[in-house]
Amino acid sequence: MRTTMRQDLTTALKARDRVAVAALRSALAAIENAEAPPAETADRSGEGGHVAGASAGVGSTEVERLPLTESELRAVVEAEVRERSAAAAEYTRLGQADAAERLRAEAEVLNRYLHPVP
Repeated sequence: MRTTMRQDLTTALKARDRVAVAALRSALAAIENAEAPPAETADRSGEGGHVAGASAGVGSTEVERLPLTESELRAVVEAEVRERSAAAAEYTRLGQADAAERLRAEAEVLNRYLHPVP
């Protein structure tokens, strides 16, 4: 799903499809956030200086991302669709039809990944 989304983002960028670009960028960012490892508690004692065994240099503190299962990926995209649908309903209630329609269109873009047409 993620590979297809990235390929479709490239296509949307070339086509200047703002709705698809916004939806795909947001969904891919949400997936990246879901893959982030939990933050480790840092020593906040206030003491400076060298720490024995500490790493130094570019990339020395990089941590591998957590792999998501296909169902977890789907859950992230489903949450993105729900958020857009709820926000669209609120915009409609407030009389902001243009914003509501844009969010509905973004939700529809993401729905295609949840319910692909053969």
